[in-house]
Amino acid sequence: MALRAAIEECGLTMLGINTERGGEGQFGLAAVPKRERDFDALFAQALDYITAVGGRAIHVLAGFVPVNDRPAAERTYIANLSRAADAAAETGITLLIEPINNRDRPNYFLNRVEHAADIVAKIGKPNVGIQFDFYHAQIMGGDLIRRFEQYLPVIRHVQIAAVPSRHEPDEGEVNYREIFRAIDASGYQGWVAAEYHPRARTEDGSGWLRSLIV
Repeated sequence: MALRAAIEECGLTMLGINTERGGEGQFGLAAVPKRERDFDALFAQALDYITAVGGRAIHVLAGFVPVNDRPAAERTYIANLSRAADAAAETGITLLIEPINNRDRPNYFLNRVEHAADIVAKIGKPNVGIQFDFYHAQIMGGDLIRRFEQYLPVIRHVQIAAVPSRHEPDEGEVNYREIFRAIDASGYQGWVAAEYHPRARTEDGSGWLRSLIV
């Protein structure tokens, strides 16, 4: 495959991909009742892709769910993720679920780290964990270091961005210098990914790496 060849030629590590959104106006299908067959098809596609390119994880998008449908959505979410986890385990792939703030994504099913941890516990499979994004977690409750440490046993991937701008993590209300120190002290062994909207060119904004990582 051309993509895998390019990854290997550049000496890069392919971490993961998202499942497809599932059509116009959606942001995933994992928690959407009555779309189980569609979810299975999208997940099978994602599993084929991540295996082909030599990646490690799939971020399973939960989708938008109206408030009145949330009890049914939770049952759907757990069943879909459990089924997907069994399929992914055969190739050593980890499934990630990410709480996304309800300001950026109104009606997204999974908003809080606490809810994500509860879902992971109910599924009870070792290849299902949390994608902990400090940007989303700050908007949905703050108390970042304590919450990161509390849920560290089920955190499999970390992401960062400035709050509230979602630009490079050298501005805004989050003290990433202290965040990085806490991550180092925690013993976390995974990746920390920068998922932000650059203020200008990506190359022009990379100075935060030198200024914050000491």
